[in-house]
Amino acid sequence: MPELKNRQFLDFEKPIKDLYDQIELLKVAQEKSKSDMSGSIASLENRIIETKKELTQNLTPWQKVQLSRHPDRPYTLKYIDKMCSNFVELHGDRTFKDDKAMVGGFADMDGQTVMIIGQQKGINTKMRQIRNFGMANPEGYRKAIRLMKLAEKFNKPIITLIDTPGAYPGLEAEERGQGEAIARNIYEMLRLKVPVICVIIGEGASGGALGIGAGDRVFMMQNTWYTVISPESCSSILWRNWDNKEKAADQLKLTGDDMLQFGLVDGVIPEPFGGAHWDYNEAADILKKFLLPVIAELKSIDPQKRCEQRIEKFGKMGFWEELPEKAVN
Repeated sequence: MPELKNRQFLDFEKPIKDLYDQIELLKVAQEKSKSDMSGSIASLENRIIETKKELTQNLTPWQKVQLSRHPDRPYTLKYIDKMCSNFVELHGDRTFKDDKAMVGGFADMDGQTVMIIGQQKGINTKMRQIRNFGMANPEGYRKAIRLMKLAEKFNKPIITLIDTPGAYPGLEAEERGQGEAIARNIYEMLRLKVPVICVIIGEGASGGALGIGAGDRVFMMQNTWYTVISPESCSSILWRNWDNKEKAADQLKLTGDDMLQFGLVDGVIPEPFGGAHWDYNEAADILKKFLLPVIAELKSIDPQKRCEQRIEKFGKMGFWEELPEKAVN
């Protein structure tokens, strides 16, 4: 995690920042005066915990969108590092090139070999450019399904970690078949004979998320979002500007609680107080402890039955109305 002096605070996190500033002032005063201020410091630290708890419990949809994009938030490789050992990253789609926005490989998770795949945004300006801000090209999705097929060959469960503002929308991506690549992934993922668990750890936008999001179980971390379009883009379409992005976030019903109510995800995974960016180890530990029993549950189901349940699960999503036969005629 970044040191406190390097941390970035969102507007609504200002109460937390103010408390940390007070602690720093007390530490400086304690050093100069050689007096014991540990009691006051401990009291402020407890207030920080309570403030983080309060903020987490009362976030608006737009604030959750902001937290999902927090620059200090852990990305896919950080979760892999904290949850797994012996990670062997695999590269390339065997057709065009290796897409740095999509990472994946075999790893050991508490003695269980898994194939873990996800979008990686990059931890600094240079790496964000290299990884295209987590927006995968067609070769990224083709790499992902290649690795999933490899996991199926060796009968290993698959975990996907979703964190993308969307698939890359550039002309070259469309020329190389972006839509086909995502559609092919959804088609193939629904038919995989091994357990598939998908977790939204940050942003879950549009087809970019769906390209690795068709699993037996789909979960969302507490401060994430999942919808067809970003609030800013929705606002620009409906109101011709970004000024109504907060209203759009509310109307899109994009939070984990909304998605759970709609039946589009299977659960919401809690985060450390204040968000995953405050404690990488705890966030990864919570996620790992959540995933291991789900893997065990899915492995106990017959592969053919599990595949049928997965297809049925996604086939039932959405709302529709069938007209009587006479009305159709």
